Amino acid sequence: MQRLGIFSLFIALSLAARGDERPLNFANDIVPIFTKAGCNAGGCHGKSAGQNGFKLSLLGFEPQEDFEHIVREAHGRRVFPASPVESLLLTKAINSTPHGGGKKLDPKSDEYAILLKWISIGMPYGKDTDPKMVSIEVQPTQSLMTLKSQQQLKVLARYSDGYVRDVTRSALYEPNDKSMAEVGEAGLVKLYDLPGDVAVMIRYQGKVAVFRATAPLGAPVEKLPPARNFIDELVFGKLKQLGLPPSEIADDNTFLRRATIDIAGRLPTPAETQAFVSDGNPKKRDAVLDRLLASGEYADYFASKWSALLRNKRSDPKDMRGNFEFHQWIRDSLYDNKPYDKFVRAVITASGDMTSDPPVTWYRQAKDMTIQMEDTAQLFLGQRLQCAQCHHHPFEKWSQQDYYGFSAFFSTVARKTTNNPGEEIIFTKRAEAQAINIRSKQPVKPTGLGATTLALSPDDDPRESLADWMGSKQNPFFAKALVNRYWKHFFNRGLVEPEDDMRETNPPANPELLNALAKSFIDSGYDLKQLIRTITQSTAYQLSAVPNTHNAVDRQNFSRYYPKRLQAEVLLDAVDSVLDAKSSFDGLPVGTRATALPDNSFNATSYFLTVFGRPEGSSACECERTQESSLAQSLHLLNAPDIQKKLTDDKGRAAVLAADNTRSDEVKLTEIYQWVASRQPSPQQVKLGLAHLARHTQGKTGAELVAAKRQAYEDLLWALINTKEFLFNH
Repeated sequence: MQRLGIFSLFIALSLAARGDERPLNFANDIVPIFTKAGCNAGGCHGKSAGQNGFKLSLLGFEPQEDFEHIVREAHGRRVFPASPVESLLLTKAINSTPHGGGKKLDPKSDEYAILLKWISIGMPYGKDTDPKMVSIEVQPTQSLMTLKSQQQLKVLARYSDGYVRDVTRSALYEPNDKSMAEVGEAGLVKLYDLPGDVAVMIRYQGKVAVFRATAPLGAPVEKLPPARNFIDELVFGKLKQLGLPPSEIADDNTFLRRATIDIAGRLPTPAETQAFVSDGNPKKRDAVLDRLLASGEYADYFASKWSALLRNKRSDPKDMRGNFEFHQWIRDSLYDNKPYDKFVRAVITASGDMTSDPPVTWYRQAKDMTIQMEDTAQLFLGQRLQCAQCHHHPFEKWSQQDYYGFSAFFSTVARKTTNNPGEEIIFTKRAEAQAINIRSKQPVKPTGLGATTLALSPDDDPRESLADWMGSKQNPFFAKALVNRYWKHFFNRGLVEPEDDMRETNPPANPELLNALAKSFIDSGYDLKQLIRTITQSTAYQLSAVPNTHNAVDRQNFSRYYPKRLQAEVLLDAVDSVLDAKSSFDGLPVGTRATALPDNSFNATSYFLTVFGRPEGSSACECERTQESSLAQSLHLLNAPDIQKKLTDDKGRAAVLAADNTRSDEVKLTEIYQWVASRQPSPQQVKLGLAHLARHTQGKTGAELVAAKRQAYEDLLWALINTKEFLFNH
């Protein structure tokens, strides 16, 4: 005991030397140690069932429960005040007693010393009057750094009594782009060799802060392309700051193909390409954008996108009528350019049956208040609130109270069956709008995120108040979430990534641009077509995908166009266009475009759509759509029976070209390339194509010649639809 007393005195003197003379408080001093060591993480003792009989609250958000588990559970076997160094809590942590999680603490560390002192003085929880931590601050908050340089962060915790404590070694650090930077346990930021912005989230005891580093490339930016609108001013301004020269402006062929795919979801025809390239009007690019936005194909393509996000899913054959009605309503809304705030209001406030009000179909998959609230937050506000249902959001400011306050907007939604099997009437029941916080067991009234609680009467539909709050010009989330979503559609990367995770700890790559886009969108009256027009008219959108000597490493600053693989529906339609074939879908007219399919059910009969990642509409997340390339996709394009059938169709493009004696093979090759790539073939490509045709047809005449030529054209078409130039929008 004498040796223990000397050791405790040594610990006390060591802590006093660090300035920690305040009484130990379990929540303030002990819980952060478990969080830093990962003990209360979801993969360890913080998961719902705990680990090996020992449970902690996730990330320490419930310190009172943790205290009970450590001090009183299992007859207090985890702590041994009579001989603190022999406490199971410590021997497990340093792995002197076998521990499945391995060594978590060094016996010489300050954290070990604090735990040892806490046990030796009787494991106090602390008093209700003890100061509470109110915020954390990181120093510096931002820094202009060179590539491969370092920056030491300092994290300060501020308490309710004004006390400030250095918690740098106890905080947790996570960069939002791990390919750009790493952060050590003590807060040392190390940049790699990628230019741009990287944010580091700092988390300590339920509070978060953000450090932002800007790392210029430093190349000379002597001449910038002409700026056509505010997008260019802000993108090119950032590129100049970073020393990151942009690529050249794309040629007419590339622009037309890119814009037609991105807006209408299809390839331009050779006739469209020829007319556009030969047009001498200096405003022809703006004119083609207007034409595409006015087309039914635009409405089809974006209806496919929104139909999946709004869970227009057919789980049962009886769902078909509702699916078709809802999809048609979405398409008509987009074609008529319904203002976005009115579009969203119509969805979340839908009442009646699907014939009188098709958006009620949304409530078929969003069956309960939890799904309705979480989908609304993620899809329309860019906020992922799922974590806050059970505990404070680990990466954001949202609490359980925020979660249930937002849920309360949907608490009066009710439903009853109709005479049509599988269909329901959605209505608002007369009741006080509230949700019950599952932890406090207290009712929570409707409250917008970060807004004041509403006092509504039982006769009010709280969803109307929710729509009012979301569509307000002062709403900090609504417009930004949409413009970021659409920006990603056109640029293959959101200003915030992922596009629906717009938390304070995941800042945008270009905050000024995000704010300007949102303001422009609001000022336009939430005009979706005008937003698309603004984005696609910009020089930034019209840059070449070909990198220059400096910007090949750029992945977030839009110094060039980032190529993206064609979406499943677009690619299937493109294959059909190139091969002059038609896909068939059960119950729909032959020739219906894949981008016009009303729901997910057609995926089951089209392996092509499945393998290339068309979403099932099971969630409100864009991540459900698979854009990554895979071996299965390559094999399907190379040798799938449906592709071979279209290639060898007697009415397909190969057969027609082979039988056509009115045009030269060189002209026919040009037509093929215009379908595949919206451009003229190079002389070398023409030479190779003609040589292939010659090898197949040499010495053949009559029907044998036609058959050989048809085989050669099938080979050429097959080869070209397997090229990256065809498979990607660039």
